[in-house]
Amino acid sequence: VSIPSEEEIQLAKHRVQYQEGLFHFAATGVSGAGKSSLINAFRGLRNRDEGAAPTGVVETTANIARFPDPNPKNPFVWYDVPGSGTLNIPDWQYFTAQGLYVFDCIIILFDTRFTMTDLAMLVNCRRLNIPTYIVRSKSDSHIRNIIKESGYDSDEDEDRSRRNALYSSAREQYIAETRATVKYNLQEAKLPDQRVYIVANSTMVSTVRDQKLSEKTIDELELMRDLFREAQSRRCGKGIDRS
Repeated sequence: VSIPSEEEIQLAKHRVQYQEGLFHFAATGVSGAGKSSLINAFRGLRNRDEGAAPTGVVETTANIARFPDPNPKNPFVWYDVPGSGTLNIPDWQYFTAQGLYVFDCIIILFDTRFTMTDLAMLVNCRRLNIPTYIVRSKSDSHIRNIIKESGYDSDEDEDRSRRNALYSSAREQYIAETRATVKYNLQEAKLPDQRVYIVANSTMVSTVRDQKLSEKTIDELELMRDLFREAQSRRCGKGIDRS
C-alpha cells in the first residue's frame, strides 16, 4: 500500500471539493450494487425526488459525484464513487487511483457477493486508519427471492399468518447467510472480523426522512446511528497515518 504525498492529498481534496468542517462519506462498490440509491436514502430522498443522485441499471457514475446532505443540521457530504468493474483499473490500484484516501469514512457496498476490490479497499483503509462500514443492500429483494425459491406463490395464498411466517424464516436465513459469507471472506483475506449492515433502501428512506421503524427494519437505524457517531467523533483532528 503506497502512502499518498501531501501534494496528492491536496489534489484529491480539490477534485472532490473537500471542505474542512464537513464530514465526507464515500460509497464504493461494483456497478449495480445500488450506491446511488443508497446515497439517496442516506439523504432522506427517494430516487425520483428532486436533487437525488441519478440511478439506473447501467452504471450512471463516470466520475466521483458529490451530494451535500439536504438537512442543514447534518454537516455531511455524500460521494458516489464509480463502480470498480466499470473502470480499467486493477483492484489493488482502485483505492489510490480514485483518491479515496481523503475521505473521512468509506462505505463498502455489495449486493450479491464480496469482491477482491472490496477486500483491497478494507486493506487500504485499515492501513490509513480510515473507518469502513460494510453494507449489503437490497435486502427486501433478496428476502423475496428466498421466499419465491421455496415455491411459495403469494398470489394464491390468502393466509396472512403463513406469509408472515415464511417472511420471518426467509429473513433469518438471509441475515445468517450474509453474515457468514462476510465473516468467511474476511478470514480468507486474513482481515479482522467486521460487522456487516444489512439494509433496504426503501426502509432506509423511512428511517431517515420519516423517523419511522417498520417491521422490515434490519440494520438501517443502527447504521445511521453508527455513521453519525463516527462523524461526531472524527470531525476534529483527522489525519492520514504516515507511520
